[in-house]
Amino acid sequence: MAMDRHDKEKEMASVLLSSLYGNVISSAQIRLGFVLLLEAVDDLAVDIPAVVDVLALFIARAVVDDILPPAFLSKAKASLSESSKGFQVVQIAEKSYLSAPHHAELIERRWGGSTHITVEEVKKRIADLLKEYIKNGDTAEACRCIRELAVPFFHHEVVKRALTLGMESPAAEALIVKLLKEASEECLISSSQMMKGFSRVSESLDDLILDIPSAKSEFQLLVSKAISEGWLDSSYVHSGANGSVEDDEHEKLARYKREAVSIIHEYFLSDDTTEVIRSLKELGYPEYNPIFVKKLITIALDRKNREKEMASVLLSSLSMELFSTEDIAQGFIMLLESAEDTALDILDASDELGLFLARAVIDDVLAPLNLDEISSKLPPDCSGAETLNMARSLASARHAGERLLRCWGGGTGWAVEDAKDKITKLLEEYESGGDVGEACNCIRELGMSFFNHEVVKKALVMAMEKKNERTLTLLQECFSEGIITINQMTKGFSRVRDGLDDLALDIPDAKEKFLSYMEHAKKSGWLLPSFGVVSAA
Repeated sequence: MAMDRHDKEKEMASVLLSSLYGNVISSAQIRLGFVLLLEAVDDLAVDIPAVVDVLALFIARAVVDDILPPAFLSKAKASLSESSKGFQVVQIAEKSYLSAPHHAELIERRWGGSTHITVEEVKKRIADLLKEYIKNGDTAEACRCIRELAVPFFHHEVVKRALTLGMESPAAEALIVKLLKEASEECLISSSQMMKGFSRVSESLDDLILDIPSAKSEFQLLVSKAISEGWLDSSYVHSGANGSVEDDEHEKLARYKREAVSIIHEYFLSDDTTEVIRSLKELGYPEYNPIFVKKLITIALDRKNREKEMASVLLSSLSMELFSTEDIAQGFIMLLESAEDTALDILDASDELGLFLARAVIDDVLAPLNLDEISSKLPPDCSGAETLNMARSLASARHAGERLLRCWGGGTGWAVEDAKDKITKLLEEYESGGDVGEACNCIRELGMSFFNHEVVKKALVMAMEKKNERTLTLLQECFSEGIITINQMTKGFSRVRDGLDDLALDIPDAKEKFLSYMEHAKKSGWLLPSFGVVSAA
């Protein structure tokens, strides 16, 4: 139906498919749907002359949106006749769309869908119209510009920016009050958007006072004026009007948040999980661990796949060395409770947050049971419940581990079995007299740092089987060069430890050898001194 309509409907169809994927429609059903379309292209061309190009774009968009795997294209081509229009569709999707530079951005904007106007563009337009209003004082013109933005769900940003401008410039305050009052009376800005805008300013007051020392008192005056004049609902309660104990707590929390953001930004530059753990221990405040989890994922959500992958890896490290399962679960609860607001700034936040939750289950950061506990603690009708259901579906799907370990392209897109085979071959080559530098390069070139625990596991088992500890020298070098992190070392040792009973059937002294390797690793600094033979129940 969309192919026979305008670009607006095509864009809406792609957005809907992405929303339904994983929660309502399985990946297998999505694939089958596109196969049926490819098989029907010759018939569809009778009614839709441009069907070949349009369907190619739909398929390319599905790949970019991660609802079709790239491998779908080669499999579809193999099943279609080379003379068919369906074959042409796949070729165009592959060569004209998915091979182009910056193809993801081009494909997402091809239909010019209003759903894909970036948040930054909207924010800039709002900032520009408010600056223009402060210059000319034309309230009617400002209201017209707000209406033309056509983003009523984002009017809280208008309120937030307007209030901030009013606090920054006393001369502008009267104009800002006039604009917000008129926008409210004309029902241009709804009561809920007005309250949300005030709430966002309230939450950022600790940051604002760094630039506007009188921000708290100025804001309280604006709240009183807005309520008394009737353009802010009297049910609004300003959370800052509490006693000095709460103010001290707010200041401590604000300081922690600033430090946490700085640590996270530094981590995304350095990729050093050990430094993050050291910094958090030095900072103190373990009671704020859930807030760190929320900040980490919120910042990653608004960045590229590299940072999302790094955030998942860091969560795994923190769960082993510093944070409790309860800390991480509470962090996700906070994220899910604010999912609706986050989605206003980051359009695909819900889907990405579902991936973070599912990935946490695959990485053993959370147990599947924890998802039920998180669900029980969410408020009724919370939009985060849908995200949680999506995470359950993703984590319980066939080959979930393989898919989720590569959900952000954390490696090369190989299947896990391919990666295991490459790891085995490079270790065998090294063990039979290969060069340690070359072996390190091979591990680095795998590009699957999140899967280096497999290198550790295979190296330890090979050392046991061959009665030759040469592979331990490789692990030492990998650790020294930062190729394998302490987190991946720990995970690799844990996997061997958990399989010792099976290993002992073929290697009678497996437990004794493992103990000696473990002590060697602790002395060399690859493992934390707290690592033990028996894992906690």
